[in-house]
Amino acid sequence: MSTPYLFLNVVELTQETDDAVTIHLEHPNRQTLPSEAGQFLTLILPCGPGGKKERRAYSLSSTPSEAPRLSVTVKRVTGGLVSNYLLDTVRVGQQLEAMAPLGNFVIKTSPKTARSLVLVGAGSGITPLMSMLKAVLREEPQSHVLLVYGNRNEASVIFREQLQQLEAQYAGRFQVEHVYSQPTGPVAAHQHVGRLNRTMLLRILEQRHQFPAAQAEYYLCGPDGMMLEAKSALELLGVPAGNIRRESFVAAAETQETAAAQPNGHGDVSTADDDGQLKTRTVTVNYEGSEYQIEVAPDQTILEAALDLDIDLPYSCQAGLCTACRGKCHSGKVHLDEREGLSDSELKQGYVLVCVAHPLTSDVVIEID
Repeated sequence: MSTPYLFLNVVELTQETDDAVTIHLEHPNRQTLPSEAGQFLTLILPCGPGGKKERRAYSLSSTPSEAPRLSVTVKRVTGGLVSNYLLDTVRVGQQLEAMAPLGNFVIKTSPKTARSLVLVGAGSGITPLMSMLKAVLREEPQSHVLLVYGNRNEASVIFREQLQQLEAQYAGRFQVEHVYSQPTGPVAAHQHVGRLNRTMLLRILEQRHQFPAAQAEYYLCGPDGMMLEAKSALELLGVPAGNIRRESFVAAAETQETAAAQPNGHGDVSTADDDGQLKTRTVTVNYEGSEYQIEVAPDQTILEAALDLDIDLPYSCQAGLCTACRGKCHSGKVHLDEREGLSDSELKQGYVLVCVAHPLTSDVVIEID
């Protein structure tokens, strides 16, 4: 599956909060672009020094049923090059370069499915969860959704009015529990004061969740600290690890693991490099019908070496999380600095992410999806 580059028209802008805007995009001929609830869109913007193109991945807040429209919600980050560029310059009628929707943090819906879904997010972590909850509420009439959403105060709640409307529309099937660290007004029902930590989540689930905790499905998106707290709470409740999914675009160096892709296409997770050291090696990369010989230095990833040679491989987050640069290692072994973006099954099949990959042997051949 190749990842084509697209030019999308900005058709509408929705001001969600003082520092967050939803950008609604469509293909020029209103063609439907395949996507799944929870995936992200990579925007490629000329906002670097000298007009250099920068890439940022933004989760889709729209659902597949809203096609041909794709919507991303961008929150201003202090000093953030891309978020400030978007919020300050993007206008309706403008065209933005992007990559097709990608990502494994998805939820698949079925009209016959009846499940309890618990979504836990903070700040702009709401965006993929918003896509998921809208899709489930619309497509699964027997499913129930609980959203636990942390923010500084009421004014910083992204999608505040839309969430209220959905609660009214799907009364009895959808509820939102807001957690405010610094509320500015009186606290109402379904609002909690404090940090969205383990204690807070345990209290909310005990008071508000009407299903056995271990039987629900959980999707977490937000700062790493919040997700660690949530994971700890769910472990205390006996929730199986397979029922918990999480999304982060910040690589956690302290949890990095090593994955070695085997020549026979079956991977293994190991904590030791193949020969104990990284050295300059030449890697063969096949992409879109072309074969490239790329010399990779010890301090480079395969992607960095390719970009230095002006080889335009697909990529987005450059942190081993988003899978935009996924490829299959057909021979040789590579070391991955981060494996969060790949499932155990993908690793066993020999898949790697070239943005965090270093060659360990001299016979590495990778085919980019």
